Amino acid sequence: MPAPSQPQKSTYDVIVIGAGIQGSFTAYHLAQRHQDTLLLEQFLVPHSRGSSHGQSRIIRSAYPQEFYSRMMPECFRLWQQLEAETGTTLYRQTGLVLLGPPGEPELEACRRNLGVEEVLDAAALSRLFPGFQMQAGQVAVLDSTAGVLFADRALRAVQVGAVFRRHGGTLRDGEKVLSIQPGAMVTVTTTAGVYKAPRLIITAGAWTGAFVEQLGLRLPLQPLRINVCYWREKQPGSAGLGSVSPCFLTLGLSQAPHGIYGLPSIEYPGMMKVCYHHGSPTDPDKRDQAPRSDTALLSSFISSYLPGLESQPAVMETCLYTNTPDEDFILDRHPKFSNIVIGAGFSGHGFKLAPVVGKLLCELSLGEEPSYNMAHFAITRFPGVLGAAQ
Repeated sequence: MPAPSQPQKSTYDVIVIGAGIQGSFTAYHLAQRHQDTLLLEQFLVPHSRGSSHGQSRIIRSAYPQEFYSRMMPECFRLWQQLEAETGTTLYRQTGLVLLGPPGEPELEACRRNLGVEEVLDAAALSRLFPGFQMQAGQVAVLDSTAGVLFADRALRAVQVGAVFRRHGGTLRDGEKVLSIQPGAMVTVTTTAGVYKAPRLIITAGAWTGAFVEQLGLRLPLQPLRINVCYWREKQPGSAGLGSVSPCFLTLGLSQAPHGIYGLPSIEYPGMMKVCYHHGSPTDPDKRDQAPRSDTALLSSFISSYLPGLESQPAVMETCLYTNTPDEDFILDRHPKFSNIVIGAGFSGHGFKLAPVVGKLLCELSLGEEPSYNMAHFAITRFPGVLGAAQ
């Protein structure tokens, strides 16, 4: 609960702003390293205002980019470690079908990075996923390691799990950050107090751009409002759905350039979660305004590929993405203030990678050599980022 007045303790080893999955895993790793960590969240937890809520996310080894696929074995291991620490089931293995035209470059890259030789045709896919009708001239690749992460449960496990509590980590929710003053001791002023720490990590999702502008950075971060759609079976069992039916992801379809993904619905039995991996630009503080609908594209896809589902969504919820122009993450130190680290731009595919993202942000903050090559995540890949006035 938010504190009614300035708390007694105001100085920490490190402050993390934003208690979504990225900030929470960052604080988890810092606590594991015996850092006195304050995790600040503007909303009361749990909440549905950001990018980390909802009951389900896809986890997959398949990535076209090798720099992500190399991280996934450690991600799986750290998710399993969190399960063991908290005694909570956080993952269900279902497999993932990657679908696209033959020779599609991203599909081929996924196949290579998975080390899979077999490409599935329509007959092979129908045996695996009876309710899915692949169209003529398309092929599929199976990622057998993939599955569903139980997102809300996972976030809570990180925030209040034994590691964070045992090492004295502090989560203060309902405290909005008002200002950040850089320096050897960074000062963070919230609606409930003033805190100081020699290190600061900003993982504030769609609100990150506004925070870093205070610090002289203009990052090309675009918040998007995403429609999260659930589609009901026409007849119970008609779509071949089940709790372990595979997830799917399209690559290179001309009618859906940003990709369509689907997964068995944990939230609503008898439905399937199918979404377009793109949305409408939005102000995160005004996300309740009506979005531009993208259901026509999805309805057309459902009718062709999943004919056992109704062609209109039964339930539609919303989520926020924060995209970079290349849809790769920003994980880097501030170019001017090296004791301020920024994790942002997760572009709708960061949840599964959060255990390693948190580890990398922890390493950057502690001045250590990161465990992975960080070239693809550097702030300096974007020109003119130091253009904002302070």
